[in-house]
Amino acid sequence: MTIDSNVEKRIPSRADFAFLARLPGFGNHTGAKLREHADWPQGWLAALPPRLAASLRLWCERPTSSPLYQQVMTDLEWHSPAYGCYLLTPADPEWPAMLDTLPDPPLTLWALGRRDLLALPQLAIVGARKASQAGLAHAHGFAGELVMRGWSVASGLALGVDAAAHQGALSAAVQLSDDDYPARPSTLAVLGCGVDVVYPAQHHHLRQRLLEGGGLLLSEHPPGTGAHARHFPRRNRLITGLSHGVLVVEATLRSGSLVSARLAMEQNREVFALPGRIEDIASSGCLELIRQGATLVRNVDDMLAELDHLMPAASMRQEQPVTPRQQRHLAPRESLARGMTQELPSLAPATPPVVQESSPLCFLSAIPVALDQLVELSGCQVSELSMQLLELELEGRAVQAPGGWKRI
Repeated sequence: MTIDSNVEKRIPSRADFAFLARLPGFGNHTGAKLREHADWPQGWLAALPPRLAASLRLWCERPTSSPLYQQVMTDLEWHSPAYGCYLLTPADPEWPAMLDTLPDPPLTLWALGRRDLLALPQLAIVGARKASQAGLAHAHGFAGELVMRGWSVASGLALGVDAAAHQGALSAAVQLSDDDYPARPSTLAVLGCGVDVVYPAQHHHLRQRLLEGGGLLLSEHPPGTGAHARHFPRRNRLITGLSHGVLVVEATLRSGSLVSARLAMEQNREVFALPGRIEDIASSGCLELIRQGATLVRNVDDMLAELDHLMPAASMRQEQPVTPRQQRHLAPRESLARGMTQELPSLAPATPPVVQESSPLCFLSAIPVALDQLVELSGCQVSELSMQLLELELEGRAVQAPGGWKRI
């Protein structure tokens, strides 16, 4: 194929990637192969089928004549850093390089919120939508402590474990100061819809809290794209692809969380799983992952011990002395075996009282949790929950603090 000399060789721009993302028939696998092996645009034109090559040639030579020109311009106008709106492509310095290790990295990412979170180390937390109260408490507690240790938490803003992980990360993030971490970690939600679409509808307030609390919404789908079942399995590859490891909190053998774990393994990411009772169907997926070689974890230290060789910068942060402010808010480490606890020595009574799964104590740690979050996590009415919290306060097991309730 002869390439016209008037097609100038150059680096693909944000506009070029926006065009390719809109070009029918041009997929992520094709883009990944061409980025790796072909020069732009001559090598791309030579490698593409005639129909795609003709469309790309027209874009390169006379972009205003391309049928996609107006759509690309609309996409570029959406990029408004002053309003926290971003259209990111591999041409941007903020592009998360970890995604380029995927066989099908996206050509564009739409972001809303704190773009700099993409430069911070991430760990993913996933699990069942219909999680138990203990599972929700574990997701909340692990996410909070990871943030206190300098890691941002990625998840999918779904019901259940995802929501608890985002809430735990946000509760911890507000406790940090610039003295703790100048680039404050928080939480990142990867969506199966456009970043301007509220899904699920129940998470309207959580979504708003995430944006106001220094989090980030991310999607490979343009704004206005509605949620669709086929989007979510592909969304999962981005959650794991952005992360150095993924923690599965609760999952059945047919859970979508096991798909995320499989993707993480294929992407050479660390996979962690919380154990549970062998007769509990909600733990069957996690137990199977452990049988297949996933790391069994009891606390955040078990996770970070496996990541020292992957994240030298994060490891250096972990080796620094924990500040008094951070120490006050680190969640107590709890064993995952039912009926047994392994509290920090300075916090544990000689014989810890049994905590019923219906108790709000399951959702409390050293990080204050707001009453409205406890309502969402527990599913209780405000009046019932307030009575339970009062009883715990009288027993000396919980206390109201600035920002909500916390465990003693």
